[in-house]
Amino acid sequence: MPPKFGTSGLRGLVTELTDDLIRDHVVAFAKSCDIGNCVYVGQDLRDSSPRVATATMSALRDFGVDVVDCGAVVTPALAMAAMANGSAAIMVTGSHIPADRNGIKFYIPDGEITKAHEAAILANLGSALDEHMEMGKQTAFNAEPAFVDRYLHGFGKTALAGRRIGVYAHSTVGRDLLQTILASLGADVTELGRSVTFIPVDTEAVDPETRSQLREWAAGSDLDAIVSMDGDGDRPLLTDETGEVISGDILGQLTAQFLNARHVVTPVSSNTGVKQLGFESVLHTKIGSPFVIAGMEDVDGPVVGYEANGGFLLGFEATGSAGSIDPLMTRDSVLPLVSVLVAGQGRPLSALMEHQPQRFTAADRLQNIERETSLALIERIKNDPAWFADHFNASIVDTDETDGFRMTFSDQTIIHVRPSGNAPELRIYVEAESAVTAGKLLDAAYSTIKALSD
Repeated sequence: MPPKFGTSGLRGLVTELTDDLIRDHVVAFAKSCDIGNCVYVGQDLRDSSPRVATATMSALRDFGVDVVDCGAVVTPALAMAAMANGSAAIMVTGSHIPADRNGIKFYIPDGEITKAHEAAILANLGSALDEHMEMGKQTAFNAEPAFVDRYLHGFGKTALAGRRIGVYAHSTVGRDLLQTILASLGADVTELGRSVTFIPVDTEAVDPETRSQLREWAAGSDLDAIVSMDGDGDRPLLTDETGEVISGDILGQLTAQFLNARHVVTPVSSNTGVKQLGFESVLHTKIGSPFVIAGMEDVDGPVVGYEANGGFLLGFEATGSAGSIDPLMTRDSVLPLVSVLVAGQGRPLSALMEHQPQRFTAADRLQNIERETSLALIERIKNDPAWFADHFNASIVDTDETDGFRMTFSDQTIIHVRPSGNAPELRIYVEAESAVTAGKLLDAAYSTIKALSD
């Protein structure tokens, strides 16, 4: 599959992300979008990221754009620094996808690019450079201190006093930053599982091996929680004291409650229990942060957005346990982690979960399936949903085609299938009244769909 460009950025195999291809997309971005004062550039810890970042900054300078090199940094810190300076940003990351792939993600001074920006960039591919253009300058900047201060100001130095928190470091670019933030809030931090090779952690579909490792770490310690994030630090991972993963959409609704939001915008794949929590409005969108942001912009009042992967967007000036927290209209992993840990202070996180609506989600993916194949599989299910439902001894009472195909069964379980927007994968989401039922349903749905693909 050749590199693909969309609102999630340009992503593809490292071998196919050539310097010329990178230059073409970066120049098209600079030509077609408002980049403000300059462009901030960051990168994750993949082996290929320094080369891709160098090609990105070189293309910008050749186009006469000043560059601020932020080095290895989490995406929300990069975006926050750029927006504070009235500047655009480019993050070099493949997020949660394997190490043989990488990508670049674009931000205008207001935040993530939209579908309109995507179209403009595509229309400007192939543009030639002006040979007489003056070279842009390059400087360096550390975006992390201001990002740490965001949480210190909002939560205070004792917010997590007495909390014993494990940090699954793996290869996330935010592994040291996350430990710094938690320690600055008073937590006793223990690092776990640091890796010198890149590990693609998908916080929306945590694999069985990782779940087992998290439980082992929890069983062998007196930790109150284990936290982590994906490769570029915009998607959180949190477990309770037993090492059980708390899904990202539950983190989202807990954080929305803690921050006293009145309106919630979240993709159709998120847990439906949020509708039972008393928010003034809950809007479901297509999957992807651009759709969530668009939905948030249409809402008046204190609004937040989140995705099933846990990435959280703050659309108003909120108040933490100690002070104000400025809006940040891009996915952030740290705010939901800290908010839920603070909300649960003084009791086990498992007890905090007992007060949430008893709806449980689970997700998995069929990998190495091209988009065309995924679409064909979904079309087959749509054409004969009763046949598909027979595999689960239930009937379908409702369907939703907002994004992919989502089926609600007579027992109120849900199966939702859609092609990934940024990787050759078919995503499978389920929802049920218990975690055990959700797990069994996901296994059955995966097996059934996998058999169709063979």
